[in-house]
Amino acid sequence: MTDLISSGEARLQAMAAPEGEIAAATHTLVVGPYLTRPVGGAPAPTRSTQARIEEATGLAAAIELDVVEAIPVTLPRIRPSTYLGKGRVEEIAGIVRAREIGLVVMDCALSPVQQRNLEKAWGAKVIDRTGLILEIFGRRASTREGTLQVEHAHLAYQRSRLVRSWTHLERQRGGFGFLGGPGETQIEADRRMIQERMTRIERDLDAVTRTRGLHRQSRARVPYPIVALVGYTNAGKSTLFNALTKAQVVAQDMLFATLDPTARATKLPHGETVILSDTVGFISDLPTSLIAAFRATLEDVIEADILLHVRDVSHVDTEAQAEDVGAVLRELGIEDAQDRVIEVWNKADLLDADERTRLLNLSQKGNGPQRSDRDSAAPVLVSAVTGEGLPALTSRIEARIARSRSTFAVVLPPEDGAALNWLYENAEVLDRRMEEGGTLHLAVRVAPEKEPRFLNRFGAARRLTRAE
Repeated sequence: MTDLISSGEARLQAMAAPEGEIAAATHTLVVGPYLTRPVGGAPAPTRSTQARIEEATGLAAAIELDVVEAIPVTLPRIRPSTYLGKGRVEEIAGIVRAREIGLVVMDCALSPVQQRNLEKAWGAKVIDRTGLILEIFGRRASTREGTLQVEHAHLAYQRSRLVRSWTHLERQRGGFGFLGGPGETQIEADRRMIQERMTRIERDLDAVTRTRGLHRQSRARVPYPIVALVGYTNAGKSTLFNALTKAQVVAQDMLFATLDPTARATKLPHGETVILSDTVGFISDLPTSLIAAFRATLEDVIEADILLHVRDVSHVDTEAQAEDVGAVLRELGIEDAQDRVIEVWNKADLLDADERTRLLNLSQKGNGPQRSDRDSAAPVLVSAVTGEGLPALTSRIEARIARSRSTFAVVLPPEDGAALNWLYENAEVLDRRMEEGGTLHLAVRVAPEKEPRFLNRFGAARRLTRAE
């Protein structure tokens, strides 16, 4: 009995070991099996093989795995049983033995059968791209809602893979047990445990969703424009968020450094208050289950008045990344967002002089005095690190907000300080000029929901422009 208790304690201690220690001790091989031509009508890949394998390695590094080697593999077709051809499987088996690999990350989507067959052939644990992203999200989620959403997505993914250990259901730490655990459990017990846990999570998420709805109603009573940052992972959204709000959101040179959304109220140069929302980064081949799971979290994106599409223009695959972001936005049901998207070309500080000049010229094209409304879609070149271009970006945000607002000319006598204070509190004061006798002439911009109160108080105001 004593031996049994000791064995149980040792098992619990092993389960409680920090994920970072397990990851650091796991020799990992990253394999990028990339098709040489599209299959089944899929679009041709727009990324280079090198860029794709580097991204897969970055994903593994995001959970501190000890990547000892990364191998791109070109495939003419996918094998149903092992994804890779027989010769490649045997070649990689030799590398696994020689390098003492404990985990192989396949940068593709594997079927349960392919995953099992590769594990048998290599004598090592195998996870695919979806499993790796889920593991990262499991580590990054810090709010209750984020944790529940990721776990639900993970369980949905694993329902058909009843050969894994479900140790994450028994522990409170991050991650989902790909890298360690007590071993296999009985399939029937797994199936029952998974379904029961998913039912509880769905019930908890319903409660969280109702709470978020109440918060949204509360915010609607004090309506501010929502400006949401979207973009490919590691594009610099959190750094830009910090620069615009003076907040201290985690900003690291790491894929998926931010998972749980953060919102802050901040004032624009002319006094307008906006809600700035930082969100999880998107990535190519993002699992559909995760997009669905995070739909509630991304409600600020769906309902945003303005979307700042942050792009890392120093990245070799910036165009392909932009296409992937557009695909995810479409998955979220945001089909016609161009009228509210401002493209932000970030990381200008990492460009060489010639490329920086070229992009600056492109971003300024059409931004002169004769600029039309069509030209307002021109991107803004910035560096969130150095602050370059941020004034131009805030001006662009104000201009976009102004489309839905009317402007008025207001004349105030010098003694009416209360009216002047009301204007500064409830409108944007665009221009202020004082006559010799102290009379004030102001140009103000008023939000639609505040316009009736404004007109009731300043009935003699003269309309300068009308909201679109």
